[in-house]
Amino acid sequence: LRTGPRAHFARESPQHASYNRIIAAAGISKTAAYHYFDGRDDLLGTVLEDVEAQLIASLGRWVPAEDGRSFWERLAERTARVKEHLAANPDDLALAPAALERTDGAGLSLWLTDVMDNGRKLGVVRSDVDPDLLLAATTAVFRISDAWPPEQVRLLLAGLWSTPEKPAR
Repeated sequence: LRTGPRAHFARESPQHASYNRIIAAAGISKTAAYHYFDGRDDLLGTVLEDVEAQLIASLGRWVPAEDGRSFWERLAERTARVKEHLAANPDDLALAPAALERTDGAGLSLWLTDVMDNGRKLGVVRSDVDPDLLLAATTAVFRISDAWPPEQVRLLLAGLWSTPEKPAR
């Protein structure tokens, strides 16, 4: 899956990739292919699940930070790992948006929940906004972060997560 079908879906796009061409490139018969997959969508789903699993694996398990400084350092290090993975695996880069959309970013959301819970305990992630809303906004930022410099993403998250000062009366 990490070579033939994955490369084909990445090159042709998940919407336009041909199951018949993937089968032909793999050198197997349609009968054999249908023994393993119910069709194109089943194969695509398997590929996209693996792409998301690779992204989450590159992040690694979140180990809670002990203070705000180590929190931001750890987050920068983890997001750099994802960027490295995507740079080394261009097919994953091409398929990441479809993978996260297909699963609603479930794996990413679980990872971010751990990060944000740790941040709330440290006072670097706000607690005055509904946690689900903040998670949805943060997930959206992470979904597009590979296209932006890491420092810009960190600044955006710091602004999103911080509690604004109350206006003077």
